[in-house]
Amino acid sequence: MQLDNFISKHDQGRVVAAIGEAEKMTSGEIRVHITPRCGKDVMHDAINAFDRLGMYKTRHRNGVLIFVAFESRKFAILGDSGINEVVSANYWDQEKDILLEYFKQGDPATGLCTVISRVGTKLKAYFPIEDDDVNELSNEISYEA
Repeated sequence: MQLDNFISKHDQGRVVAAIGEAEKMTSGEIRVHITPRCGKDVMHDAINAFDRLGMYKTRHRNGVLIFVAFESRKFAILGDSGINEVVSANYWDQEKDILLEYFKQGDPATGLCTVISRVGTKLKAYFPIEDDDVNELSNEISYEA
């Protein structure tokens, strides 16, 4: 199945733009990875994607991955060690709850954009944009069939 079957080209652009806007506030890096299916343990697959995408290679270990397996109807949000040291233990659960509501409404793009914006604001508090900031990771949605 194609990525376009889950989220339209137009909405893909909205998500990429949301990542760009969020990253203007923070040195943190946000990525969205979409795949049709995952195994029984979505977190295991999300961690593997996190590693494959090199999300741990940021200067401040402040990468965030939103992992969606749309045919399996599973998703995960995970942050690197730098973020997890400063946010509350239930922070990612709160963001997942918001995203889940949008998924239930059949509006994954707005859900992704909303959560990306919220994560950017949270990252800004702990990892504000720096004068020498560079975009360390692609803002494009990664996809594997």
